[in-house]
Amino acid sequence: MQEFQAFLELIAMLVLDPRTAVLFALLLIAAVTDYRTYRIPNWLTFGGAAFAVIYKTLVAVSPGSACLAASGGLLLGFLIMLPPYVLGVMGAGDVKLMAMVGAFLGVDETLQAVLFTFIVGGIAAFGFALLRGKVRRMLRNTKDAVHGMVLSAMVGARPDAEVGAAQSVGKLPYGVCISVGTVAYVLGRQLGYA
Repeated sequence: MQEFQAFLELIAMLVLDPRTAVLFALLLIAAVTDYRTYRIPNWLTFGGAAFAVIYKTLVAVSPGSACLAASGGLLLGFLIMLPPYVLGVMGAGDVKLMAMVGAFLGVDETLQAVLFTFIVGGIAAFGFALLRGKVRRMLRNTKDAVHGMVLSAMVGARPDAEVGAAQSVGKLPYGVCISVGTVAYVLGRQLGYA
């Protein structure tokens, strides 16, 4: 019973912090929108990133370093998700959403949130393939993509990891994975697990 009470107090603390409350609200909207339409609106990502940078700068004891930390997190979130976008395995909205998350969390926490996101994404991709009965196809596509990237790197060519529509397992709304991974990281950090 005490664990449940502590968890409720944690949730109340997170919701009462405007930065965390806005981040969670934006992630919820992004997840629902991406699930329904496979798109994440620019107003959400750009507006959220602007809010994070401005809010962190205004409430900080040292505004310059806070602005730099938020901007660094934004840039890091963007750069980490850029290669999958360039390879054609992730949408631009996903890249912008992770950049927005980075603006809220800063550089150090963005790395950890990305790790949680990749774990959630891997579990979701496997579950998605399992539900569709296409696990073998997913594993073959993964092997072929990695093989192609290694060969491309060896000869110095641009890798092509895109999978044809006939070979695809399906489209996964990765904004949901980013949202779940980020929320899991923030809650885990607050509970002392991350």
